[in-house]
Amino acid sequence: MPLDAPETEVVNATRVACDGGQGQLGHPRVWLTIPEDRGWVECPYCDKRFVLEGHDPKAGD
Repeated sequence: MPLDAPETEVVNATRVACDGGQGQLGHPRVWLTIPEDRGWVECPYCDKRFVLEGHDPKAGD
């Protein structure tokens, strides 16, 4: 059975927070900064990718 790809969220700010989104089943909240030249950042806990609006969500794969 193939694994589901990590979630991707398009955002319009370079600073984002991730807590896993599953309440007590998530992970500690972390604040991430998206480098404007790269346009995306991944959460070190759950691999969710935050993509800055206007950038390619597949970039860096």
